[in-house]
Amino acid sequence: MKLEEFDYNLPGELIAQFPSDKRENSKMLVLNRQALSFEDKHFYDIVDFLDENDFLVMNNTKVIPARLFSVKDTGAKIEIFLVREEKPHIWIALIKPSKRVKPQMVLSVGENLSVRILEKIDDKWKIELIYDGNIFDVLRRYGNIPLPPYIERNMSDSQYKKLDFDRYQTVYAEHEGSVAAPTAGLHFTREIIDKLEEKGVGHTFVNLNVGLGTFKPVKADNIEEHSMDRETFEISEEAAEKINKAKADGKNIVAVGTTSVRTLETTMQKHGKILPVKDYSELFIFPPYKFKIVDKIITNFHLPKSTLLMLVSAFAGKDFIFSAYQHAIESQYRFYSYGDCMLIL
Repeated sequence: MKLEEFDYNLPGELIAQFPSDKRENSKMLVLNRQALSFEDKHFYDIVDFLDENDFLVMNNTKVIPARLFSVKDTGAKIEIFLVREEKPHIWIALIKPSKRVKPQMVLSVGENLSVRILEKIDDKWKIELIYDGNIFDVLRRYGNIPLPPYIERNMSDSQYKKLDFDRYQTVYAEHEGSVAAPTAGLHFTREIIDKLEEKGVGHTFVNLNVGLGTFKPVKADNIEEHSMDRETFEISEEAAEKINKAKADGKNIVAVGTTSVRTLETTMQKHGKILPVKDYSELFIFPPYKFKIVDKIITNFHLPKSTLLMLVSAFAGKDFIFSAYQHAIESQYRFYSYGDCMLIL
């Protein structure tokens, strides 16, 4: 398939710059794949669409404050975006503007955090973080939530910083390591999870650390030539048992977000069943991929020409997805990370 087949025009004003007033108040477009129909709802209506025959799989990764603003001894400002930790104190990062740094240069971030530039690796840099104490405590003090580039505001502004620390994180986030949120989960509240449990809807958690690849554009005209960045994930023994039992009992596996989809489908592809495993995913899902375990998906609206748009097109059919997106645009839905969502049945 060609990349241009996954393009669409989105008015800029529909790109959500802030979260909804309350998590559960986001709009939710419900897609029925069998009837090829959709209806406008809100996320709090999710309780009406799931029952004891459904089982939720959620990604409990936690977003780290990966964006640091540092200063050279000359006073020049340098932005550092932490991509992944290689070992204690040693990280791979993006630096902007990169032309202003060189190996062994030390940048100041705060009283208890400095950055030593080590070496250039392709388009990234290996750096050393100099600090005392727990790195995640230090990052919470000096770092900023790494909002996507289409959210165009000052992320270090104190009036927004607290908002983003709270709302660009799921209420069930537990394991630190992601540089982007699993955004479909942002709509859940503890109350909604409790209401679903009361209806007999079980759930469990997997963990996939969302990397920069979530923003990696597809450049190949023939999409099959695109390669996904590697993202690590873990499925616990308890989670594997719960998912396998739910499937054996004939329940629908409802993946919350594309990261949960890729975790489950990667494990099925590699092992033929859900196992307790620490592994990685490079799975690129696009039409006509045949899903092996996922029956329903909760997901946000995705960027044109993105791998995530291709994934949901494989699940629900490209033409149906694009007709739903057009309806969402005409109905003034809010798009992308802080935007509204879809429930695909």
